[in-house]
Amino acid sequence: MSADTKPVRGRDRIQLAALIGPATVYLLLFFVAPLLIVLLYSFLKRGPYGQLIWEFTVGNYVRVFDPLYLNIFWRSVWLAFIATVGCLLVAYPFAYYIARRPSTRTRNLLLVLVMIPFWTNFLIRTYAWRVILGGDGPINTFLLWTGVINEPLTLIFNDFAVLIGLIYGYLPFMVLPLYAAIERLDFSLMEAAGDLYANGWNAFRKVLLPLSMPGVIAGSILVFIPSLGAFITPDLLGGAKTIMIGNLIQSQFLTARDWPFGSAISMLLMAAVLGATLIYFRQGGRTL
Repeated sequence: MSADTKPVRGRDRIQLAALIGPATVYLLLFFVAPLLIVLLYSFLKRGPYGQLIWEFTVGNYVRVFDPLYLNIFWRSVWLAFIATVGCLLVAYPFAYYIARRPSTRTRNLLLVLVMIPFWTNFLIRTYAWRVILGGDGPINTFLLWTGVINEPLTLIFNDFAVLIGLIYGYLPFMVLPLYAAIERLDFSLMEAAGDLYANGWNAFRKVLLPLSMPGVIAGSILVFIPSLGAFITPDLLGGAKTIMIGNLIQSQFLTARDWPFGSAISMLLMAAVLGATLIYFRQGGRTL
């Protein structure tokens, strides 16, 4: 019997290797190898003309803890957190509205509308907000025309503009997981909560929110991580006044030509995001 099963096991191994082999090679070449290169560069030195000096040092990681760079890091965390909360507040009622539509055709149409922004380049959409929030944009023009203000408001090149751009850009990443979590819920539980004299807020807090928490956690992670490393949005909408960690990494690689320091910042940011994500998943799993 064992002799009959050996060829089958051998064929299974070959089929398994054929299935996962291409994906494994792809990940090794285009994910693991570049990551190892960045890790290696983070322990090198920068020459006087931007070249790499192949001498081992941990000075790049020590330099990251300078108060100037720590301030940029905490500002990035704060803006990413506010953007995540903003996306959650906007996306949750919208996802609930989509999930409660009785017609499948209506739900699919609304989901298509959510994904339509992805059909346009992110850079173009960010430039559009630069026009909308500008001094002669439609918002200021309307407020001046109605007499609400006497001079244009400063809506761009500040944290407010960056938050608007981040919330707009990553809102679909919050809507879709929330819709997937809410759509499969048994809404008879909400009716049962009403029968037990729970008002709308208590039914939401005790029934709907805990049951949809997987979508909240997934959407929050999908928004927080790219918001933390964003550089296009703060560069175009924040200007020089709002520098996030992504802008700092970009400037080290493209302007200052300090690849070792930029690599060290990237590795620490990646480690911080990975650690926060693992903690978030573990704590979220305990509450479910």
